[in-house]
Amino acid sequence: MIKPHTVKLERAIEALPLEYPGPGGVAGVVSDGEVITARAWGYADLAWHRQMLASTRLPICSISKQFTCGVLLARLASLDELEGGLGRLLPRFKEPLPSVAELCHNQSGLRDYWALSVLLGASAGHTFSRDDAIRLFEGMESGHFAPGTRYSYSNGNYRLLAELVEAETGSPLEAHYRDLIWGPAGMETAVAAPDTRFPVDEVIGYEGNAVCGFYPAVNGIYWTGDAGISASLTDMLAYESWIDRHRDDEGSLYARMTRPVTFKDGTPAAYGYGVARGKLEDMDTTGHGGALRGFSAYRLHIASRRLSVFVAFNHEADAQQAALRLARAALGLPEPRTTAADESWRGRWMCSETGLLCRIDAGETGAFLNFSSSVERLLPASDGSLHGPGVVVVRRGPALRMLRKNENLVCHLEPLESVETADAGEIAGRYVCDELGAAMVIEAADGGVYARFEGFLGAGPMELVRPAGPDMWTVATRRTLDAPAPGDWTLSVRRGTAGAVTGCVLGCWLARGLRYHKVA
Repeated sequence: MIKPHTVKLERAIEALPLEYPGPGGVAGVVSDGEVITARAWGYADLAWHRQMLASTRLPICSISKQFTCGVLLARLASLDELEGGLGRLLPRFKEPLPSVAELCHNQSGLRDYWALSVLLGASAGHTFSRDDAIRLFEGMESGHFAPGTRYSYSNGNYRLLAELVEAETGSPLEAHYRDLIWGPAGMETAVAAPDTRFPVDEVIGYEGNAVCGFYPAVNGIYWTGDAGISASLTDMLAYESWIDRHRDDEGSLYARMTRPVTFKDGTPAAYGYGVARGKLEDMDTTGHGGALRGFSAYRLHIASRRLSVFVAFNHEADAQQAALRLARAALGLPEPRTTAADESWRGRWMCSETGLLCRIDAGETGAFLNFSSSVERLLPASDGSLHGPGVVVVRRGPALRMLRKNENLVCHLEPLESVETADAGEIAGRYVCDELGAAMVIEAADGGVYARFEGFLGAGPMELVRPAGPDMWTVATRRTLDAPAPGDWTLSVRRGTAGAVTGCVLGCWLARGLRYHKVA
Protein backbone atom coordinates (compact mmCIF):
# COMPACT_ATOMS: atom_id res chain seq x y z
CA MET A 1 0.00 0.00 0.00
CA ILE A 2 1.31 3.43 -1.00
CA LYS A 3 -0.04 6.07 1.33
CA PRO A 4 -1.36 9.13 -0.52
CA HIS A 5 -0.05 12.59 0.30
CA THR A 6 -3.25 13.62 2.04
CA VAL A 7 -2.22 17.15 3.00
CA LYS A 8 -1.17 18.02 -0.55
CA LEU A 9 -4.30 16.37 -1.90
CA GLU A 10 -6.62 18.28 0.43
CA ARG A 11 -4.98 21.55 -0.54
CA ALA A 12 -5.28 20.67 -4.23
CA ILE A 13 -8.94 19.69 -4.08
CA GLU A 14 -9.87 22.73 -2.00
CA ALA A 15 -8.17 24.94 -4.61
CA LEU A 16 -10.21 23.61 -7.55
CA PRO A 17 -13.05 26.17 -7.27
CA LEU A 18 -10.49 29.00 -7.55
CA GLU A 19 -8.26 27.42 -10.17
CA TYR A 20 -11.20 26.34 -12.33
CA PRO A 21 -13.77 29.05 -11.57
CA GLY A 22 -17.35 28.51 -12.64
CA PRO A 23 -20.86 27.77 -11.44
CA GLY A 24 -20.08 24.44 -9.76
CA GLY A 25 -18.25 21.14 -9.73
CA VAL A 26 -17.53 17.86 -7.99
CA ALA A 27 -14.31 15.93 -7.42
CA GLY A 28 -13.23 12.85 -5.54
CA VAL A 29 -10.33 10.45 -5.10
CA VAL A 30 -10.28 6.71 -4.39
CA SER A 31 -7.13 5.14 -2.94
CA ASP A 32 -6.79 1.43 -2.18
CA GLY A 33 -10.48 1.02 -2.90
CA GLU A 34 -11.65 3.64 -0.39
CA VAL A 35 -12.90 7.19 -0.95
CA ILE A 36 -10.30 9.38 0.74
CA THR A 37 -11.70 12.77 -0.28
CA ALA A 38 -14.78 14.11 -2.05
CA ARG A 39 -16.02 17.64 -2.66
CA ALA A 40 -19.05 19.31 -4.22
CA TRP A 41 -19.14 23.09 -4.53
CA GLY A 42 -21.07 25.86 -6.18
CA TYR A 43 -24.46 25.59 -7.81
CA ALA A 44 -26.25 23.22 -10.15
CA ASP A 45 -28.48 26.16 -11.12
CA LEU A 46 -27.32 29.71 -10.48
CA ALA A 47 -30.69 31.35 -11.11
CA TRP A 48 -32.61 29.12 -8.70
CA HIS A 49 -29.76 28.82 -6.19
CA ARG A 50 -29.75 25.02 -6.32
CA GLN A 51 -26.55 23.78 -4.73
CA MET A 52 -24.23 21.26 -6.31
CA LEU A 53 -24.14 18.10 -4.18
CA ALA A 54 -22.27 14.80 -4.24
CA SER A 55 -25.64 13.29 -5.16
CA THR A 56 -26.28 15.67 -8.07
CA ARG A 57 -26.26 13.68 -11.31
CA LEU A 58 -24.21 15.22 -14.09
CA PRO A 59 -23.83 14.07 -17.69
CA ILE A 60 -20.61 12.06 -17.95
CA CYS A 61 -20.87 12.32 -21.75
CA SER A 62 -18.16 10.32 -23.56
CA ILE A 63 -17.13 8.45 -20.42
CA SER A 64 -20.28 6.48 -21.33
CA LYS A 65 -18.36 4.81 -24.19
CA GLN A 66 -16.54 2.41 -21.87
CA PHE A 67 -19.85 1.37 -20.32
CA THR A 68 -21.20 0.59 -23.79
CA CYS A 69 -18.15 -1.51 -24.65
CA GLY A 70 -18.36 -3.18 -21.25
CA VAL A 71 -21.91 -4.27 -22.07
CA LEU A 72 -20.73 -5.87 -25.31
CA LEU A 73 -17.91 -7.74 -23.60
CA ALA A 74 -20.13 -8.93 -20.73
CA ARG A 75 -23.27 -9.76 -22.71
CA LEU A 76 -21.92 -11.34 -25.91
CA ALA A 77 -19.89 -14.51 -26.30
CA SER A 78 -18.16 -12.84 -29.24
CA LEU A 79 -18.28 -9.38 -30.80
CA ASP A 80 -18.72 -11.17 -34.12
CA GLU A 81 -22.36 -11.73 -33.17
CA LEU A 82 -23.05 -8.12 -34.14
CA GLU A 83 -21.14 -8.05 -37.44
CA GLY A 84 -24.15 -8.82 -39.61
CA GLY A 85 -26.12 -5.78 -38.54
CA LEU A 86 -23.68 -3.05 -39.53
CA GLY A 87 -24.53 -3.18 -43.23
CA ARG A 88 -28.16 -2.49 -42.36
CA LEU A 89 -27.16 0.73 -40.57
CA LEU A 90 -24.72 1.80 -43.33
CA PRO A 91 -26.63 0.73 -46.47
CA ARG A 92 -24.83 3.11 -48.90
CA PHE A 93 -21.29 2.43 -47.66
CA LYS A 94 -19.13 1.55 -50.68
CA GLU A 95 -15.91 0.52 -48.92
CA PRO A 96 -15.08 -2.46 -46.68
CA LEU A 97 -17.05 -2.15 -43.45
CA PRO A 98 -15.18 -1.88 -40.14
CA SER A 99 -15.42 -4.71 -37.65
CA VAL A 100 -17.27 -4.31 -34.36
CA ALA A 101 -13.90 -4.35 -32.56
CA GLU A 102 -12.68 -1.51 -34.79
CA LEU A 103 -15.74 0.49 -33.78
CA CYS A 104 -14.87 -0.16 -30.11
CA HIS A 105 -11.26 0.99 -30.64
CA ASN A 106 -11.98 4.14 -32.74
CA GLN A 107 -10.21 2.47 -35.67
CA SER A 108 -13.26 2.32 -37.94
CA GLY A 109 -12.25 5.15 -40.27
CA LEU A 110 -15.80 6.52 -40.09
CA ARG A 111 -16.01 10.30 -39.98
CA ASP A 112 -17.38 11.69 -36.72
CA TYR A 113 -21.11 12.21 -36.96
CA TRP A 114 -21.13 15.32 -34.78
CA ALA A 115 -18.59 16.96 -37.11
CA LEU A 116 -20.67 15.91 -40.12
CA SER A 117 -23.76 17.44 -38.52
CA VAL A 118 -22.09 20.85 -38.93
CA LEU A 119 -21.79 20.29 -42.68
CA LEU A 120 -25.42 19.15 -42.78
CA GLY A 121 -26.65 22.49 -41.42
CA ALA A 122 -26.89 21.92 -37.66
CA SER A 123 -26.07 24.69 -35.21
CA ALA A 124 -25.59 24.94 -31.46
CA GLY A 125 -28.85 24.27 -29.65
CA HIS A 126 -30.38 22.53 -32.67
CA THR A 127 -32.69 19.61 -31.88
CA PHE A 128 -31.03 16.43 -33.15
CA SER A 129 -33.26 13.38 -32.83
CA ARG A 130 -32.58 9.66 -32.77
CA ASP A 131 -33.94 9.45 -36.32
CA ASP A 132 -31.57 12.21 -37.44
CA ALA A 133 -28.62 10.04 -36.42
CA ILE A 134 -29.99 7.04 -38.31
CA ARG A 135 -30.51 9.17 -41.44
CA LEU A 136 -26.97 10.51 -41.19
CA PHE A 137 -25.52 6.98 -40.99
CA GLU A 138 -27.68 5.81 -43.87
CA GLY A 139 -26.10 8.47 -46.09
CA MET A 140 -22.47 7.54 -45.37
CA GLU A 141 -20.58 6.23 -48.41
CA SER A 142 -16.93 6.24 -47.33
CA GLY A 143 -14.51 6.65 -44.45
CA HIS A 144 -11.39 8.78 -44.21
CA PHE A 145 -8.99 5.84 -43.82
CA ALA A 146 -9.10 2.06 -44.14
CA PRO A 147 -10.48 0.33 -41.01
CA GLY A 148 -7.87 -0.87 -38.55
CA THR A 149 -5.02 1.17 -39.98
CA ARG A 150 -5.27 4.35 -37.91
CA TYR A 151 -7.02 5.96 -34.96
CA SER A 152 -9.51 8.80 -35.21
CA TYR A 153 -12.08 9.74 -32.60
CA SER A 154 -15.55 9.02 -33.94
CA ASN A 155 -18.55 9.30 -31.65
CA GLY A 156 -20.72 7.55 -34.22
CA ASN A 157 -18.83 4.28 -33.64
CA TYR A 158 -20.49 3.91 -30.25
CA ARG A 159 -23.87 5.12 -31.44
CA LEU A 160 -23.75 2.29 -33.97
CA LEU A 161 -22.75 -0.16 -31.23
CA ALA A 162 -25.79 0.92 -29.20
CA GLU A 163 -28.11 0.30 -32.15
CA LEU A 164 -26.49 -3.08 -32.81
CA VAL A 165 -26.66 -4.43 -29.26
CA GLU A 166 -30.25 -3.30 -28.73
CA ALA A 167 -31.30 -4.96 -32.00
CA GLU A 168 -29.42 -8.17 -31.12
CA THR A 169 -30.70 -8.50 -27.56
CA GLY A 170 -34.12 -6.86 -27.80
CA SER A 171 -33.41 -4.89 -24.61
CA PRO A 172 -32.64 -1.19 -24.12
CA LEU A 173 -29.03 -0.26 -23.45
CA GLU A 174 -29.91 1.15 -20.03
CA ALA A 175 -31.10 -2.27 -18.86
CA HIS A 176 -27.73 -3.76 -19.80
CA TYR A 177 -25.85 -0.94 -18.06
CA ARG A 178 -27.84 -1.54 -14.90
CA ASP A 179 -27.58 -5.34 -14.89
CA LEU A 180 -23.94 -5.67 -15.88
CA ILE A 181 -22.17 -2.61 -14.45
CA TRP A 182 -24.21 -0.14 -12.41
CA GLY A 183 -25.76 -2.81 -10.16
CA PRO A 184 -22.56 -4.75 -9.44
CA ALA A 185 -20.59 -1.52 -8.95
CA GLY A 186 -23.14 0.05 -6.59
CA MET A 187 -23.88 2.99 -8.91
CA GLU A 188 -27.31 3.32 -7.34
CA THR A 189 -28.51 6.54 -8.96
CA ALA A 190 -26.90 6.36 -12.44
CA VAL A 191 -29.42 6.69 -15.28
CA ALA A 192 -29.56 6.83 -19.04
CA ALA A 193 -30.52 10.36 -20.07
CA PRO A 194 -30.11 10.39 -23.86
CA ASP A 195 -32.17 13.55 -24.50
CA THR A 196 -30.02 16.51 -23.47
CA ARG A 197 -33.03 18.84 -23.55
CA PHE A 198 -34.10 17.37 -20.23
CA PRO A 199 -31.11 17.29 -17.85
CA VAL A 200 -31.36 15.01 -14.82
CA ASP A 201 -31.83 16.75 -11.45
CA GLU A 202 -32.51 19.98 -13.38
CA VAL A 203 -28.78 20.70 -13.46
CA ILE A 204 -27.79 23.53 -15.80
CA GLY A 205 -24.60 23.52 -17.85
CA TYR A 206 -22.98 26.89 -18.52
CA GLU A 207 -20.97 28.35 -21.36
CA GLY A 208 -18.75 31.39 -20.86
CA ASN A 209 -15.95 32.09 -18.42
CA ALA A 210 -15.00 34.21 -15.44
CA VAL A 211 -14.18 37.18 -17.71
CA CYS A 212 -17.32 37.45 -19.82
CA GLY A 213 -19.62 35.71 -17.34
CA PHE A 214 -21.55 32.43 -17.48
CA TYR A 215 -24.79 31.76 -19.33
CA PRO A 216 -26.92 28.62 -19.67
CA ALA A 217 -25.99 26.31 -22.54
CA VAL A 218 -28.99 25.17 -24.58
CA ASN A 219 -28.55 21.57 -25.75
CA GLY A 220 -30.88 19.59 -27.98
CA ILE A 221 -29.14 16.39 -29.02
CA TYR A 222 -30.21 12.81 -28.48
CA TRP A 223 -27.26 10.51 -27.92
CA THR A 224 -26.87 6.96 -26.72
CA GLY A 225 -23.93 4.60 -26.65
CA ASP A 226 -21.43 7.34 -27.35
CA ALA A 227 -22.76 9.34 -24.37
CA GLY A 228 -26.06 9.70 -22.53
CA ILE A 229 -25.31 8.51 -18.99
CA SER A 230 -25.84 10.84 -16.03
CA ALA A 231 -24.21 9.89 -12.74
CA SER A 232 -23.38 11.51 -9.42
CA LEU A 233 -19.98 11.85 -7.80
CA THR A 234 -21.07 9.12 -5.39
CA ASP A 235 -21.88 6.85 -8.35
CA MET A 236 -18.56 7.45 -10.09
CA LEU A 237 -16.49 6.87 -6.96
CA ALA A 238 -18.40 3.62 -6.43
CA TYR A 239 -17.39 2.64 -9.98
CA GLU A 240 -13.74 3.34 -9.21
CA SER A 241 -13.94 1.33 -5.97
CA TRP A 242 -15.51 -1.58 -7.88
CA ILE A 243 -12.62 -1.53 -10.35
CA ASP A 244 -10.17 -1.72 -7.46
CA ARG A 245 -12.01 -4.60 -5.78
CA HIS A 246 -11.45 -6.73 -8.87
CA ARG A 247 -7.90 -5.54 -9.56
CA ASP A 248 -6.40 -9.04 -9.27
CA ASP A 249 -9.01 -10.74 -11.45
CA GLU A 250 -7.73 -10.90 -15.03
CA GLY A 251 -11.20 -11.88 -16.14
CA SER A 252 -12.91 -8.85 -14.57
CA LEU A 253 -14.79 -6.56 -16.89
CA TYR A 254 -12.43 -3.60 -16.50
CA ALA A 255 -9.40 -5.84 -17.00
CA ARG A 256 -10.92 -7.04 -20.28
CA MET A 257 -11.71 -3.46 -21.33
CA THR A 258 -8.13 -2.33 -20.70
CA ARG A 259 -6.21 -5.23 -22.23
CA PRO A 260 -3.67 -4.25 -24.91
CA VAL A 261 -5.11 -3.63 -28.38
CA THR A 262 -3.31 -3.20 -31.68
CA PHE A 263 -3.81 -1.87 -35.18
CA LYS A 264 -3.99 -4.30 -38.10
CA ASP A 265 -0.23 -4.07 -38.61
CA GLY A 266 0.40 -5.17 -35.02
CA THR A 267 1.36 -1.70 -33.74
CA PRO A 268 0.14 -1.17 -30.16
CA ALA A 269 -2.86 1.17 -29.90
CA ALA A 270 -3.44 3.68 -27.10
CA TYR A 271 -7.24 3.42 -27.17
CA GLY A 272 -9.56 0.45 -26.91
CA TYR A 273 -13.07 -0.43 -25.72
CA GLY A 274 -13.85 3.20 -24.96
CA VAL A 275 -10.84 3.64 -22.66
CA ALA A 276 -7.73 5.74 -23.35
CA ARG A 277 -4.35 4.42 -22.27
CA GLY A 278 -1.74 6.96 -21.21
CA LYS A 279 1.13 7.82 -18.93
CA LEU A 280 1.61 9.97 -15.85
CA GLU A 281 5.36 10.20 -15.45
CA ASP A 282 6.39 6.51 -15.70
CA MET A 283 3.02 5.11 -14.57
CA ASP A 284 0.44 3.59 -16.92
CA THR A 285 -2.99 5.21 -16.75
CA THR A 286 -6.43 4.47 -18.10
CA GLY A 287 -9.27 6.93 -18.30
CA HIS A 288 -11.52 9.08 -20.42
CA GLY A 289 -12.99 12.54 -20.69
CA GLY A 290 -16.45 13.74 -21.55
CA ALA A 291 -17.96 17.02 -22.67
CA LEU A 292 -21.17 18.64 -23.78
CA ARG A 293 -21.68 22.35 -24.20
CA GLY A 294 -21.77 23.56 -20.60
CA PHE A 295 -20.28 20.40 -19.07
CA SER A 296 -16.87 18.77 -18.66
CA ALA A 297 -15.83 15.54 -16.90
CA TYR A 298 -12.81 13.27 -16.58
CA ARG A 299 -11.97 10.00 -14.84
CA LEU A 300 -8.41 8.73 -14.32
CA HIS A 301 -7.21 5.37 -12.98
CA ILE A 302 -3.63 4.40 -12.08
CA ALA A 303 -3.73 0.68 -11.39
CA SER A 304 -0.16 0.39 -10.15
CA ARG A 305 -0.91 2.89 -7.38
CA ARG A 306 -4.52 1.81 -6.80
CA LEU A 307 -5.54 5.43 -7.31
CA SER A 308 -8.56 6.87 -9.13
CA VAL A 309 -9.74 10.44 -9.65
CA PHE A 310 -13.03 11.83 -10.93
CA VAL A 311 -13.75 15.49 -11.68
CA ALA A 312 -16.83 17.07 -13.28
CA PHE A 313 -17.91 20.68 -13.85
CA ASN A 314 -21.19 22.19 -15.02
CA HIS A 315 -19.11 24.59 -17.08
CA GLU A 316 -16.38 24.15 -19.68
CA ALA A 317 -13.18 24.24 -17.62
CA ASP A 318 -10.54 21.58 -18.29
CA ALA A 319 -11.60 18.62 -16.14
CA GLN A 320 -8.72 16.49 -17.41
CA GLN A 321 -6.10 18.93 -16.17
CA ALA A 322 -7.95 19.22 -12.86
CA ALA A 323 -7.94 15.42 -12.47
CA LEU A 324 -4.24 15.21 -13.32
CA ARG A 325 -3.53 17.91 -10.76
CA LEU A 326 -5.30 15.92 -8.06
CA ALA A 327 -3.47 12.74 -9.06
CA ARG A 328 -0.12 14.51 -8.87
CA ALA A 329 -0.97 15.90 -5.46
CA ALA A 330 -2.06 12.50 -4.15
CA LEU A 331 1.17 10.91 -5.39
CA GLY A 332 3.40 13.75 -4.22
CA LEU A 333 4.52 14.58 -7.75
CA PRO A 334 5.59 18.10 -8.75
CA GLU A 335 3.78 19.97 -11.49
CA PRO A 336 5.32 19.23 -14.91
CA ARG A 337 8.03 21.59 -16.08
CA THR A 338 7.66 23.69 -19.20
CA THR A 339 10.33 24.97 -21.56
CA ALA A 340 10.21 27.88 -23.99
CA ALA A 341 10.05 26.94 -27.67
CA ASP A 342 12.17 28.77 -30.23
CA GLU A 343 10.28 31.19 -32.46
CA SER A 344 11.63 29.37 -35.52
CA TRP A 345 9.00 26.69 -34.90
CA ARG A 346 6.21 29.16 -35.55
CA GLY A 347 4.48 28.61 -38.88
CA ARG A 348 1.92 26.74 -40.97
CA TRP A 349 2.29 23.49 -42.84
CA MET A 350 0.15 21.24 -44.99
CA CYS A 351 -0.17 17.55 -44.11
CA SER A 352 -0.16 15.50 -47.30
CA GLU A 353 -1.50 12.37 -45.54
CA THR A 354 -4.66 13.99 -44.17
CA GLY A 355 -5.08 17.13 -46.26
CA LEU A 356 -5.20 19.17 -43.06
CA LEU A 357 -3.53 22.42 -42.10
CA CYS A 358 -1.04 22.20 -39.24
CA ARG A 359 -0.16 25.34 -37.28
CA ILE A 360 2.52 25.69 -34.61
CA ASP A 361 2.71 28.64 -32.22
CA ALA A 362 5.76 29.15 -30.00
CA GLY A 363 5.81 30.60 -26.50
CA GLU A 364 7.45 30.66 -23.09
CA THR A 365 5.75 27.44 -21.99
CA GLY A 366 6.37 25.40 -25.12
CA ALA A 367 5.11 25.00 -28.67
CA PHE A 368 1.38 24.70 -29.33
CA LEU A 369 0.29 22.40 -32.12
CA ASN A 370 -3.06 23.02 -33.82
CA PHE A 371 -3.86 19.91 -35.84
CA SER A 372 -6.32 17.61 -34.12
CA SER A 373 -9.52 18.45 -32.23
CA SER A 374 -7.64 20.22 -29.41
CA VAL A 375 -4.42 22.21 -29.01
CA GLU A 376 -1.45 20.03 -28.03
CA ARG A 377 1.49 21.36 -26.02
CA LEU A 378 4.90 20.17 -27.22
CA LEU A 379 8.21 20.75 -25.45
CA PRO A 380 11.69 21.11 -27.01
CA ALA A 381 13.92 18.03 -26.65
CA SER A 382 17.71 17.88 -26.52
CA ASP A 383 17.88 16.54 -30.08
CA GLY A 384 16.16 19.64 -31.45
CA SER A 385 12.74 18.03 -31.92
CA LEU A 386 9.41 18.75 -30.22
CA HIS A 387 7.79 16.13 -28.01
CA GLY A 388 4.35 15.76 -26.47
CA PRO A 389 2.09 12.87 -25.40
CA GLY A 390 2.12 10.55 -28.40
CA VAL A 391 3.56 13.23 -30.73
CA VAL A 392 7.06 13.94 -32.05
CA VAL A 393 7.87 16.68 -34.57
CA VAL A 394 11.26 16.69 -36.34
CA ARG A 395 12.69 19.17 -38.83
CA ARG A 396 13.41 17.97 -42.36
CA GLY A 397 14.90 21.10 -43.90
CA PRO A 398 12.04 23.57 -44.37
CA ALA A 399 9.56 20.70 -43.99
CA LEU A 400 8.59 18.77 -40.87
CA ARG A 401 7.98 15.12 -40.05
CA MET A 402 5.29 14.51 -37.45
CA LEU A 403 4.94 11.13 -35.79
CA ARG A 404 1.56 10.62 -34.13
CA LYS A 405 2.12 7.31 -32.39
CA ASN A 406 -1.34 7.01 -30.86
CA GLU A 407 -2.92 7.40 -34.30
CA ASN A 408 -0.46 5.09 -36.10
CA LEU A 409 0.19 8.04 -38.39
CA VAL A 410 3.33 9.61 -39.84
CA CYS A 411 2.79 13.01 -41.46
CA HIS A 412 4.96 14.84 -43.97
CA LEU A 413 4.37 18.56 -43.45
CA GLU A 414 5.21 20.99 -46.25
CA PRO A 415 5.54 24.67 -45.29
CA LEU A 416 2.86 27.06 -46.48
CA GLU A 417 3.70 30.47 -47.85
CA SER A 418 2.43 33.07 -45.42
CA VAL A 419 -0.47 35.17 -46.70
CA GLU A 420 -2.43 37.90 -44.94
CA THR A 421 -4.96 38.62 -47.66
CA ALA A 422 -6.28 36.72 -50.66
CA ASP A 423 -8.85 37.20 -53.41
CA ALA A 424 -11.97 35.76 -51.83
CA GLY A 425 -14.01 36.70 -54.91
CA GLU A 426 -12.58 33.65 -56.66
CA ILE A 427 -13.93 31.23 -54.09
CA ALA A 428 -17.28 32.91 -53.46
CA GLY A 429 -20.24 30.82 -54.57
CA ARG A 430 -22.20 27.68 -53.90
CA TYR A 431 -20.56 24.26 -53.54
CA VAL A 432 -22.16 20.81 -53.29
CA CYS A 433 -20.89 17.63 -51.64
CA ASP A 434 -22.63 14.75 -53.40
CA GLU A 435 -21.72 12.19 -50.75
CA LEU A 436 -23.34 14.20 -47.96
CA GLY A 437 -26.17 15.62 -50.04
CA ALA A 438 -25.12 18.95 -48.58
CA ALA A 439 -24.02 22.39 -49.72
CA MET A 440 -21.64 25.14 -48.66
CA VAL A 441 -22.15 28.79 -49.55
CA ILE A 442 -19.20 31.20 -49.43
CA GLU A 443 -19.89 34.92 -49.48
CA ALA A 444 -17.28 37.67 -49.83
CA ALA A 445 -17.81 41.43 -49.66
CA ASP A 446 -15.63 44.39 -48.67
CA GLY A 447 -12.89 42.14 -47.28
CA GLY A 448 -15.18 39.97 -45.17
CA VAL A 449 -15.41 36.27 -46.04
CA TYR A 450 -17.98 33.93 -44.53
CA ALA A 451 -19.39 30.46 -45.18
CA ARG A 452 -22.50 28.56 -44.17
CA PHE A 453 -23.41 24.90 -44.48
CA GLU A 454 -26.75 23.53 -45.61
CA GLY A 455 -28.22 20.04 -45.47
CA PHE A 456 -31.10 17.96 -44.16
CA LEU A 457 -30.55 19.45 -40.67
CA GLY A 458 -31.14 23.02 -41.92
CA ALA A 459 -28.92 26.00 -42.68
CA GLY A 460 -26.16 26.72 -40.20
CA PRO A 461 -24.79 30.11 -39.09
CA MET A 462 -22.31 32.15 -41.09
CA GLU A 463 -18.78 31.15 -40.09
CA LEU A 464 -15.54 33.12 -40.49
CA VAL A 465 -13.32 32.17 -43.43
CA ARG A 466 -9.66 33.23 -43.46
CA PRO A 467 -6.73 32.72 -45.84
CA ALA A 468 -4.08 30.28 -44.64
CA GLY A 469 -1.86 29.99 -47.71
CA PRO A 470 -2.04 29.90 -51.51
CA ASP A 471 -5.43 28.35 -52.37
CA MET A 472 -5.75 27.36 -48.72
CA TRP A 473 -8.41 28.72 -46.33
CA THR A 474 -9.79 27.91 -42.90
CA VAL A 475 -13.44 27.87 -41.84
CA ALA A 476 -13.81 28.41 -38.10
CA THR A 477 -16.47 26.43 -36.21
CA ARG A 478 -16.50 27.31 -32.52
CA ARG A 479 -19.98 26.29 -31.31
CA THR A 480 -21.81 23.17 -32.47
CA LEU A 481 -24.21 20.50 -31.23
CA ASP A 482 -21.48 18.71 -29.28
CA ALA A 483 -18.37 19.90 -27.48
CA PRO A 484 -15.64 20.58 -28.15
CA ALA A 485 -16.42 21.96 -31.61
CA PRO A 486 -14.37 20.72 -34.61
CA GLY A 487 -12.39 23.97 -34.61
CA ASP A 488 -10.89 25.00 -37.93
CA TRP A 489 -11.84 23.22 -41.14
CA THR A 490 -9.16 23.15 -43.84
CA LEU A 491 -10.52 24.26 -47.21
CA SER A 492 -8.21 23.39 -50.13
CA VAL A 493 -9.21 25.02 -53.40
CA ARG A 494 -9.31 22.94 -56.60
CA ARG A 495 -8.91 24.54 -60.04
CA GLY A 496 -9.61 23.38 -63.58
CA THR A 497 -7.19 23.44 -66.51
CA ALA A 498 -8.10 27.07 -67.26
CA GLY A 499 -7.29 28.09 -63.69
CA ALA A 500 -10.86 28.75 -62.56
CA VAL A 501 -12.05 27.45 -59.19
CA THR A 502 -14.00 24.22 -59.75
CA GLY A 503 -14.36 22.96 -56.21
CA CYS A 504 -12.59 22.25 -52.95
CA VAL A 505 -11.73 19.57 -50.43
CA LEU A 506 -12.94 20.25 -46.89
CA GLY A 507 -11.87 18.49 -43.72
CA CYS A 508 -10.99 18.61 -40.06
CA TRP A 509 -9.30 15.98 -37.87
CA LEU A 510 -12.69 14.42 -37.07
CA ALA A 511 -13.94 14.36 -40.68
CA ARG A 512 -11.40 14.56 -43.52
CA GLY A 513 -11.34 14.58 -47.28
CA LEU A 514 -14.85 15.65 -48.24
CA ARG A 515 -15.03 16.79 -51.88
CA TYR A 516 -17.22 19.67 -52.99
CA HIS A 517 -17.79 20.89 -56.55
CA LYS A 518 -18.72 24.48 -57.38
CA VAL A 519 -22.17 24.89 -58.93
CA ALA A 520 -22.69 28.66 -58.86
